[in-house]
Amino acid sequence: MASPYLTHHLLATGTSGGDAAVALIDGERSMSHGALRRQVAHAAGVLGGLGLGRGDRVAIVLPKSIEECWAIFAVSAAGGVFVPVNSLLQPAQIRHIVADCGARIVLTSAALAERVGEALAGFEVAIHRVDDARWQPAGEPDGVRDAAIGEDLAAILYTSGSTGRPKGVMLSHRNLIAGTRIVRTYLGITAADRILSVLPFSFDYGLNQLLTAMEQGASLVLLTFRFGDEIVAAIRDHGVTGLAGVPTIWAILTRATPSLARTPLPSLRYITNSGGAVPSQTVRLLRSRLPDTRIFLMYGLTEAFRSTFLPPEEIDRRPTSIGRAIPETEIFAIDAEGRRTKPGEPGILVHRGPTVSLGYWNRPDDTAEVLKPHPFIPSAQGGETVCYSGDLVYEDEDGFFHFVGRRDAMIKSAGYRISPTEVEEVLMATGAFAQVAVVGLPDPFAGQKVHAVGVAKDEAVDAEAVLQAAALQLPPYMVPRAVEWVSTLPVTPNGKVDYRGLVAERSRDGA
Repeated sequence: MASPYLTHHLLATGTSGGDAAVALIDGERSMSHGALRRQVAHAAGVLGGLGLGRGDRVAIVLPKSIEECWAIFAVSAAGGVFVPVNSLLQPAQIRHIVADCGARIVLTSAALAERVGEALAGFEVAIHRVDDARWQPAGEPDGVRDAAIGEDLAAILYTSGSTGRPKGVMLSHRNLIAGTRIVRTYLGITAADRILSVLPFSFDYGLNQLLTAMEQGASLVLLTFRFGDEIVAAIRDHGVTGLAGVPTIWAILTRATPSLARTPLPSLRYITNSGGAVPSQTVRLLRSRLPDTRIFLMYGLTEAFRSTFLPPEEIDRRPTSIGRAIPETEIFAIDAEGRRTKPGEPGILVHRGPTVSLGYWNRPDDTAEVLKPHPFIPSAQGGETVCYSGDLVYEDEDGFFHFVGRRDAMIKSAGYRISPTEVEEVLMATGAFAQVAVVGLPDPFAGQKVHAVGVAKDEAVDAEAVLQAAALQLPPYMVPRAVEWVSTLPVTPNGKVDYRGLVAERSRDGA
């Protein structure tokens, strides 16, 4: 077959084990690569019969499952745009995403149907359960359509922004395929791999694991876990060769998973991190627990997928580095005057390459803040669009980058990007606050923990009740760990809340 240029084409390559090779493992269930292709073709036909047109958005609200996997590919095969929605989200957030992207169809399950129906009450959107009989292949014609081209929109992934509700990052088929090709190249993924999937497919790296495994004909083991021992058991029982995680997962494994130290895991060839920096102490513990496993530390952002990675052999020499550019990509930093920085000088990280996204759905002003013309290649010389990350970094003399901090107020917790504004809006809606500020404080497990500092309307306010009310509107990872009551919030000279001061004081005091 010719090189894949649409997302569902990844199903047709790399299956050296043939149609019978296992593609997906979901608890006691499994699906072969051949069965997955047949399921996708059938489901694409069902979607076409439901009136799905080229470019129409389909929101997928499902737990991590075989059904979620084939639904993603089926939407692509039917010519639509898939929008994975984290099933942990509360109804108001599901409603926002479906409304914002203008989805025509929502795919969900019997277990989630009531919750999704509540979220979308009054919407003109068709809700379909993928566990209905019509989605089971029964010899109907192939519904795959290849009318789209690689530059067309393939997916919208929602990520929090610094100014409020989540924004949809638009990814083309070429973006997704480039990310697949690049990551499996430097990780050396082949059909022999068994990859453990614990990250949600609404997260760019979770999605990349699915695409990479299917492209190479590897096996993907799906796991929703509560305890680290479940991860260790899955690696042992399934002969897992690769695991991707975020800092919280590594903290759980090294600090709260006794079985990791006593369970041999000879199959585990590599682990990778994204979604925030891993403390050096955690890296040392991982290396002591997994001496034969290679550790790849990576940095990226949804707007450009993956920007850098630190090869395992560099960890001892550069424990604080985020690495060098991934293959096919150029990374550099520029200062406030738009000049390329010199070694050691901090600047905004700029990403150039095939994974730069199409921008934010229906948000041209926000897109213009992130996607800009190349600062050093004029349009007359074939200039292109590059991604300004908003992160401050510096480059050392050897070309390795080091993270300094974020320019905006985003909180990075457990691999999630969290908008303080979105959390503040929910807290204010409880009626308990005259004023509130939400910040991220250092946390050994999550990287940062969500912390609220508020001025109460009433002296008798119950902080626990406030957090319980917030939990009805926010997913667990966005709910503050605590509410700290103060008489006034500090302000900057221009009268704005001094977020940096709040963080600095509480980090110093160990709050």
